[in-house]
Amino acid sequence: MINKWKNKSEFWIAGAKLADTVTRTLKAGSIHIKRGRIEEIVWKKSVDTDLPVFDAEGYLVTPGFIDIHSHLREPGYEESETVATGTAAAAAGGYTSVVCMANTDPAVDDPSVVRYLMDKNKAAGQCRLYVTGAVTKGLEGRDISEFHLLKEAGIVALSDDGKFVENAKVMRSALEYARMLELPIVSHCEDPSLARGGLMNEGYYSTKLGLSGIPAESEEIAVARDISLAELTGCRLHIAHVSTSGSVQLIKDAKKKGVPVTAEVTPHHLTMDDSMLEDYDRNLKVNPPLRTQQDIKALKKALKNGTIDCIATDHAPHNEISKQVEFNFAPPGMIGLQTAFSHLYTELVMSGDLELIDLVRLMTSAPAEVLGLAGGTLNSTEPADLTVIDIDEEWTFNGEVNKSKSMNTPLADRKFKGRVKGIFLAGKWKRTG
Repeated sequence: MINKWKNKSEFWIAGAKLADTVTRTLKAGSIHIKRGRIEEIVWKKSVDTDLPVFDAEGYLVTPGFIDIHSHLREPGYEESETVATGTAAAAAGGYTSVVCMANTDPAVDDPSVVRYLMDKNKAAGQCRLYVTGAVTKGLEGRDISEFHLLKEAGIVALSDDGKFVENAKVMRSALEYARMLELPIVSHCEDPSLARGGLMNEGYYSTKLGLSGIPAESEEIAVARDISLAELTGCRLHIAHVSTSGSVQLIKDAKKKGVPVTAEVTPHHLTMDDSMLEDYDRNLKVNPPLRTQQDIKALKKALKNGTIDCIATDHAPHNEISKQVEFNFAPPGMIGLQTAFSHLYTELVMSGDLELIDLVRLMTSAPAEVLGLAGGTLNSTEPADLTVIDIDEEWTFNGEVNKSKSMNTPLADRKFKGRVKGIFLAGKWKRTG
């Protein structure tokens, strides 16, 4: 049926196992879709209806995945990714909504750039796109952007991601201004005075490999400062790509005090450690760097106990030429939108580290709550944004199936279990796998 389905304005999805992140249940059910929204859920495998039925027998149907941290590189770096190719990769990975970062060229510090991105996404039509505005003009860390104009243009958050706002007074002003506009600030926590020139995590393996290290404290000092400023100003602060056990403890303590802070972790920081750099694979060079097994253990625990709120990909495409240089000169970052679910399902769920329903929640309702976005649940009246998965299918990620414009990933030719077959976007079916 999924191969032959023609879009209807009103229909049922039946036969599937549904992932309800609100009640944390996985059970058979049917979904009534009407004019792009979820009309109702019936917890039965089949329904008696005269409406058309999308037969999802054998599949898992979840709320559409939401990624709140992606780099789509447009405008300015279209040789690595565009809105069209990045959102195509997202759709193939089961994402129905993506939040793009502001470190483009020009940066997203002007309403015209926000509108440009939205127009590009409207033309591409792959998934929903939300835009992050720059905290400071040109990402230079000096003068804050015109937040109210950016909000009027449609941004959902502010971030200089890729750079830490070094000047504490500038960051305080940004947080105060953002709080008045009810916009969260997403912080790239990394003290450059400690991280500058570093190529990987500072520790045993950096010494063994002769590569300059980035200490955990470079992240933790920055996390501590921004948490302190969030407490001072009352602004919502979201810590991007948490990578160390020390950061986890700081966030845990801040939440206990009632500071309005949330946090995310990437799939690669949950599954890869610094020992893997022994073959100098440039695709494993990321920012923040891959840490230790002890850090991974703390990150997994933080996901389970709610210290870390959600999973985000930090999808960071770089074209082949820019990565085909010596390790020292390769830009940090890896792609991840198309592999995130299957990667984590294979590595964490099948190993017993994480329940499937929790993985779905961390990729749907949890990120939606962090930024206040629509969707992420199967509640009636929500947009009919859904992801359809064959949880038993084995597949290999390679250049033939990759939808991104770049292929900078250590997961090339890796075999996964659990494949996204397609998404419903506002009730319209898009087969992807």
